[in-house]
Amino acid sequence: MALNPKAFGIAGGLIWGIAVFSMALLGLTGLATGLINGLGTLYLGYTEGFVGSILGLIYGFIDGFIGCYAFAWLYNRFEKK
Repeated sequence: MALNPKAFGIAGGLIWGIAVFSMALLGLTGLATGLINGLGTLYLGYTEGFVGSILGLIYGFIDGFIGCYAFAWLYNRFEKK
């Protein structure tokens, strides 16, 4: 059974984007600061707060889309006999 790379990429991008968005908002309570600082080294401008959460949502969606798209493409490539 083949995977649809575009659909898989969109689903993965949404999940990772929402997770990164939520972590930035959670950072306002003092939680997840280590994760925010770590991701801030990869995602330019990603900090706790509203602006950082929007940037994280965008970066996370792009990052998750590319990773999941590549996974599904490779899966389909190696799954075929």
